[in-house]
Amino acid sequence: MRALFFLRHYNDIDHITPVIFKWVKSGHVCDVVLIGHRTIRNDYRIEFLRKLPDVRVAHIRDVLTPLQYLLWRLQTLLLSPGMKRSLLKPLAQKAIEIYGTGNRQKVWRDTAGKVLERSFTGSGKGVVVFDWVTRNSPVCIEWVETVIAMAHDRGLGAVSLPHGDSPHANHLIRRGEWKLQPDTMYSAGCLFDKVVVPNELCAVRFRPFMQPQSIAVLGSPRYCTEWLDKLAVLQPPSPLARSASRLKLVIFLRKSDFTTFWEEVGEVVQMIAAFPGVEIIIKPHTRGGWRQPLTRNAVILRLPNVSIAADDVHSVHLLNWADVVMDLATSVVFEAVVAGKPVLAADYLHAGRSVVADYMPETELRCRDDVYQRIGELISSGCGSFYDEEHRQRFLKEIIHGCGDEDVLPRYVALLEESCRLREIR
Repeated sequence: MRALFFLRHYNDIDHITPVIFKWVKSGHVCDVVLIGHRTIRNDYRIEFLRKLPDVRVAHIRDVLTPLQYLLWRLQTLLLSPGMKRSLLKPLAQKAIEIYGTGNRQKVWRDTAGKVLERSFTGSGKGVVVFDWVTRNSPVCIEWVETVIAMAHDRGLGAVSLPHGDSPHANHLIRRGEWKLQPDTMYSAGCLFDKVVVPNELCAVRFRPFMQPQSIAVLGSPRYCTEWLDKLAVLQPPSPLARSASRLKLVIFLRKSDFTTFWEEVGEVVQMIAAFPGVEIIIKPHTRGGWRQPLTRNAVILRLPNVSIAADDVHSVHLLNWADVVMDLATSVVFEAVVAGKPVLAADYLHAGRSVVADYMPETELRCRDDVYQRIGELISSGCGSFYDEEHRQRFLKEIIHGCGDEDVLPRYVALLEESCRLREIR
């Protein structure tokens, strides 16, 4: 069976690479088409995929003709959410109006047809795979609709796979979110035959817009044991050196559109940095980290034991380096929980309730006093025996394994195989 995977940025590469690995290991073949910035071709996971037998990796710029790519790229930019929020919005709308729906749809059909023809001409059963495409995605929803419609016409399946997880146990987490109701940004899930989620916390986003049988809860491909074991082998050498500091702390930041209390985050960083023998690395979000005020705070940048992680320092490097991780509600810390490494869930630093604190109350920091006391305890007593193991095991079962067993990746392969078969018999 053949699959066509579209990958666009760091997060979906991170979470979908394990599925591609298991797909070809199970005897299937696939194409990977990169639809983000060309620099993602140098990602170490893309390099890993490129070396696998039966995997063909290409950027969409190299799949389309130069004219097709130019038109595809221009239309994508004109219809992007960023353009709708920019000062150029009136010009973009005028250009779209002049160009016309017919011309725009022709470009979508020509480019979608070229990509599908390249992957599926002469092949039998197949499936087209995107990540979680939402109404706010940089990839144009009109183009995704066209790809899926033309794939269905060819008898191919269409599946949406996770590009992350839900680090929040609550729903109102972004600036401007004031009503507790289904978020229509997830309504694009109805385009697909199946939307796959790691756990029920993610499933509730899509349920208001889809039939129950169209949502599959399969566990986390990124944080399952099989992939973590593989990741330990294929990750590039870490640029971080272990020093003699008594406690190494990593703080992972969220994107700036999530409500974070940056003033208090800055206070906490300075307070922790004042402890003797503590070393701190701050990791901005992989997309939009430059917009976070903490990374421009001159006082923090002058602290000798605080540094901002460079772009080539991956989360896995930081998690291996750290003794303890501070969580501002980001799913990257799930890997630390799996490894049994302490996570401090600083829920009072943002406007949400984290999944980590919800499942494991012993991790929660509710005020500055908690931060001070917990850091002191970790320095004096070490990082062992941090979790209530019953709490941690429940987290692993429901959040990481999706209430199934630890064999997560075979479930993903089975669903993709089923998607191919379903389309074959229709």
